[in-house]
Amino acid sequence: MKDEYDLSALKTRKNPYASKLKESVTMRLSEDVIAYFKNLAEETGVPYQSLINLYLRDCVATHKKIDINWHA
Repeated sequence: MKDEYDLSALKTRKNPYASKLKESVTMRLSEDVIAYFKNLAEETGVPYQSLINLYLRDCVATHKKIDINWHA
């Protein structure tokens, strides 16, 4: 292995995944919702934040709509 490499001859290119990067957001979630996804994360070995993202992505892909009825 060389001590130094000349990188000046390398061609640069745009990151093809840059448009698919995630955006950091702050959300308030109920404790039971977080507990559900954390338990699911332990079962599956997938981080709970990734599971929440996958679930929301599925909602987007299937155009799920929520039925909200506020009762007084």
